[in-house]
Formats: sequence, structure tokens, C-alpha cells
Amino acid sequence: MKRPSWTTWDAPTERWLLSGFCRDGRQRTVLLELAARTIFPTVLVLSIYLLFAGHDRAGGGFSGGLVAGQAFVLRYLAGGRMDDSAIVSMRPPVLIGLGLTIATTSAFLPLLFGGQLLETAIYKFTVPLLGELKFVTSVLLDSGVFLLIVGVVLDLLRTLGSGIEADVDAAERGQR
Repeated sequence: MKRPSWTTWDAPTERWLLSGFCRDGRQRTVLLELAARTIFPTVLVLSIYLLFAGHDRAGGGFSGGLVAGQAFVLRYLAGGRMDDSAIVSMRPPVLIGLGLTIATTSAFLPLLFGGQLLETAIYKFTVPLLGELKFVTSVLLDSGVFLLIVGVVLDLLRTLGSGIEADVDAAERGQR
């Protein structure tokens, strides 16, 4: 077995520890990368919970989107920019457009059925193993807002983060 040198002893060897864009050892913190890899899915589940709990309790699309955005900020801080080699590649303009389309459509859809703008309908149905489930149409509006907020946060990370990384690269090359 090859013994690692003192400069590469903390390099990740497992695929799940690697970020989408590997930076050199001087710019990364293994502890932060590991914490981000374990916390990221948990924070996303919390954001989905906030999205669906928003009708009856505190939460909704905006707060759920902000929590999901913070998960992506943590991932960015730990692993650098996410490029095409990341496991899930999301295009921020597509998320923004999709979220805006879903939110606008769900707001104006009741007008086609003789209702009012932003009117909410509640549907209840029984599922054999789960019991009675309630579906509120305002979840569609909240889902659109959720996607919109996540898209804006990812776009900010892409825009601001690329400028910061370009400045750091230029400073390292001595061009500043």
C-alpha cells in the first residue's frame, strides 16, 4: 500500500467526498467539505418540509426556497463552483423561468373556472394505507415561488462566485 505524502494526506479518496470542481489543497477544508456533504441533503429535506407545511403552519415557498438556497451556499463555500461535472447540474435561468411560470399559472388558473385571482381549492381523498390526504392548490403557487427563489440564489452564486474566483486567479498570476 502506497503511503501518502505529507502534502496529500488529507486528499479525499472516496467519490462521495469529492466536490464537483476540485480545488487544490491550499484552498479547501476537508472538514467543511465533509460537513457540507452530510448536512446538504438534510437541509434540502427541511426546505421541502417547510414548503409543504406552509399552508397550515409557518413556512411556505419563500422560506423553503431560502433554506434550500442556504444549502447551496454551504455547498458552494465547501466545494467551490459547481460545474458540469457535479452530480446534479441545475441551470438557474431555467429554474427561475419554471418557477415563475408555475406561480403565475397557478395564480391565474382559477379565473378560467369562474373563480377569483389566487383562489385556493381544497381537495380531500382517502388513500388505503395513509388515510385521508388533503391537497391545497396553494401548494402549486408555493412550489413556483420555491423554484424561483432557489434559481435566484443559484444565479447569484454563479454570478458573484465566478467574479470572486476570477479575481483570486488573477491575483495568483500577479495580474492585479
